[in-house]
Amino acid sequence: MMKRLTPILAVIGLPLALAACATAAPERSGFLSGYDSLQAPERGGRAKVRQFQDLPALLTVQRISLTPAILSDGADQRSPLTPVERDAVLREVDAQLCFELSKRYEIVPTDKADAEVRAAVTWFEPTGRFASAASAASAFFIPGPIGLRAPGTLGGLGVEAEMRTDGGKRQVAALAWARRAMAVGTDDPSLSRLGDALQFAEPFADAAASVMSPKDRKRLKIDSKTDPCKAYGDRFQPGGLAARMITNLYVPDSRDGAATKAPPPKN
Repeated sequence: MMKRLTPILAVIGLPLALAACATAAPERSGFLSGYDSLQAPERGGRAKVRQFQDLPALLTVQRISLTPAILSDGADQRSPLTPVERDAVLREVDAQLCFELSKRYEIVPTDKADAEVRAAVTWFEPTGRFASAASAASAFFIPGPIGLRAPGTLGGLGVEAEMRTDGGKRQVAALAWARRAMAVGTDDPSLSRLGDALQFAEPFADAAASVMSPKDRKRLKIDSKTDPCKAYGDRFQPGGLAARMITNLYVPDSRDGAATKAPPPKN
């Protein structure tokens, strides 16, 4: 068994030097209307989070509009994204925000909204593809949900988002969120350099929706026929999950097909 593991562990150990080249999410990208009110939550987690919530103001919000996410200047400075890659990352952020916020608010055009939500990807760290295959292979020898990943494969995503009322003049909720994949944990390696960024869009959206809504807010029922997020395809995409179970690799699901069937939510 050790003879079979040795080459895998050796490959995983190779990219240690690459970790020193990794970048970090900026403290202030300049995208948010304000940063002074942001504070770290009482309970930490795998992501680095600073947030702000004006609860009385949020209680008055029932309908929101969603502005398409943007890539802030310098977000991909270490490893520039191609136009196709940029669109894929931004679309996944848009999709996950829509999925989560539509459970709490009615999604409407800007002229009918009580508040607007906007977001920017402020940091992108590519997933290293070379050692991801070795990391996946090691999972076959190490049973259980906890996997090993080489430092050089650890990608990341940073996003800032805010909810504003009064025509964009008042910030009522904001979030600066960043997460890097862990060498030991449940973050799946990927042969796509977008792998970590795409799979982290969902936990970012979960955190954003939590900050942007009161805890006791009643969840809305989503009808598949009138789903405001149907432009992004199915909320649950089993294809990628099945591939992950077989290969131990995160396989991004493409939302391109959905894009040709319906436009994104109107603003």
